Amino acid sequence: MGSVVTAFSGGVDSALVAVAAHETLGANSLAVTAVSPALAARELEIAEQLARQFGFAHRVIRTNEMEREGYTQNSPQRCYFCKTELYTHLTALTEAENYAWVANGANTDDQGDYRPGMKAAAEHRARSPLLEAGLDKATVRAIALRLNIPVWDKPAQPCLSSRVPYGTPVTIETLSKIERAEDFLRGLGLREFRARHHDKLCRVEASEDDMDLAFRRREEIVAGLKKVGYLWVSLDLTGLRSGSLNEVLKPQGKGTPSV
Repeated sequence: MGSVVTAFSGGVDSALVAVAAHETLGANSLAVTAVSPALAARELEIAEQLARQFGFAHRVIRTNEMEREGYTQNSPQRCYFCKTELYTHLTALTEAENYAWVANGANTDDQGDYRPGMKAAAEHRARSPLLEAGLDKATVRAIALRLNIPVWDKPAQPCLSSRVPYGTPVTIETLSKIERAEDFLRGLGLREFRARHHDKLCRVEASEDDMDLAFRRREEIVAGLKKVGYLWVSLDLTGLRSGSLNEVLKPQGKGTPSV
């Protein structure tokens, strides 16, 4: 690729791309983390720690998806508007500083879900090295472990907006509320979960490993999330499902719409 700007969130996928780019291209690689109300502060801290540990060039920029009506209206294409904002910034950076490519951390597993952001990536000629190499999530984690990347087993952390059902407007206040709820749950020891926002109700999805803990500490969870501002709190007995809010898009369970 010659030179590359990596969209670096701090998750295992983009971390592997950033580390590989640094080891392969050295000064011709740059990792960029986009900060907005949809990025939890904890995720930025992780990204910065990884950059220091592996010594790769890292830059933090601010994106303005909250100013895009298509994003704040929260249609099923929300991620398209978000990624359009991101790749617009990254493409401008590559042109201004003479990098050849923008790269992301998409892998082969990302082809099996509803991902309108992939359309935005294609429109901006962003490349997906992990996808091009035919790597799935499990293989990405195995390689990251071998390279001693500490987030190799880090649970996926989509942006905070993904906790808001389609059609419910995305606001800074709502995103802050979700972040505080998830920080509280993480502080209780839960590892893989989502705090799904349904107006006055917070619906907690927990992984199978975390379900018993969540049930045992349900009184603390209810009290803590009421302090955050929710009136009701529920524990979803189906458990954690990545992209569960996409279920409303599936006509009679037969798949997701194309973008």
